[in-house]
Amino acid sequence: MVTVNDSENNLSIIQWRCKRGLLELDIMLQHFFEQVYAKLSPEKQSLFEKLLACEDQDLQRWLTGTELAADPTLQDMILVIRHMHAQTLASN
Repeated sequence: MVTVNDSENNLSIIQWRCKRGLLELDIMLQHFFEQVYAKLSPEKQSLFEKLLACEDQDLQRWLTGTELAADPTLQDMILVIRHMHAQTLASN
């Protein structure tokens, strides 16, 4: 049985995993987590968590658009994150 504490711990772990060694990644991933993650379907949440397991260098190339992810399901999530980031920059 999953308790509220388990759920909160899991969210804390995911939020911690959004903190990377590169400031741009930190900003993009943490903002996405804070604004969107809770609204995602469980499948999309799993996909975001799978993305967080990737290496920083890969994430940087994918999220800046200099390279495409080989996994098309990851690429879809990357495009959503990039789009949200671009909207945030445009509104500031």
